[in-house]
Amino acid sequence: MSGERAERVAVVVVTYNRADLLRGMLEGLAGLDRAPDAVFVVDNASTDHTREVLGASTLPGLVAIHAGDNLGGAGGFRLGLRTAYEQGYDVMWLMDDDVVPAPDCLTRLLEADGCCLIAVREDRSGALVEKAALRFDLRNPLAIRPKTASIDSTYPSRAAMPATVEVENVAFEGFLVRRAVIDRIGLPDASYFIFYDDVDFAIRARRAGFPIRAVRDAVLVRQLDFDQQHDLAGWKGYYMYRNLFVVHFRYGENLLVRLKPVLIALAVVALSPLRGGRAEARNVSRALRDARAMRTPPER
Repeated sequence: MSGERAERVAVVVVTYNRADLLRGMLEGLAGLDRAPDAVFVVDNASTDHTREVLGASTLPGLVAIHAGDNLGGAGGFRLGLRTAYEQGYDVMWLMDDDVVPAPDCLTRLLEADGCCLIAVREDRSGALVEKAALRFDLRNPLAIRPKTASIDSTYPSRAAMPATVEVENVAFEGFLVRRAVIDRIGLPDASYFIFYDDVDFAIRARRAGFPIRAVRDAVLVRQLDFDQQHDLAGWKGYYMYRNLFVVHFRYGENLLVRLKPVLIALAVVALSPLRGGRAEARNVSRALRDARAMRTPPER
């Protein structure tokens, strides 16, 4: 509209050792019909040919940020978001390195109302794979998994969705946030390292009065299949348990929900001979101890 200043948009990408996927993702950004004003790529100390891919890219506005250490997804997004925010961008669009936006994806997001918006993900076959929760239940102590409904479990296809759908959590993969949100709630919490940093941010945003809407016509294509069943006895399992517990400790809406991590840990230890063995039992015990130390969020 005449007389209004156009919003300045920065894309924030976090990558680690997936140079070939990153190349395809940057090509997707280059094909957007509404080009972003800057693209900040946080390289989490990759050891593959990520630097070469970034150095060879001709994408306008690309800024490579090479972290000295692997900050995890949480630390990478915090660093990239902080950089874009401090440089005065109005809109920040967060991306992983394994997605490719449709040419009109950013246009469709910017057309929608709201300060927190998500693109809707599909796989390479066009099937809906958007995992954002319609309900993330931190009130019912009997809900072992707080995500009780997602977009892809509720709608059989993109065409079956309404134009926008309100959701209660997000993935930092196609999430668009305006600076008013960061003004109010601060940046993502880097202490999560991986998993649930985006859930934490979404809970804080919603509690501050910012609804989160999925925009049906904003298409984001995942290049890899979802692997939600991580090895709970491995290193990722520790973070999945710890960070799930942190979310319950911080945001559980009653005492019973805040006690759920203790009950889950006891059950996992009791069942460990039938499940992941001693390694999973060690993971969940250490996760419970460390989550207690993270009850109070750090300064943001």
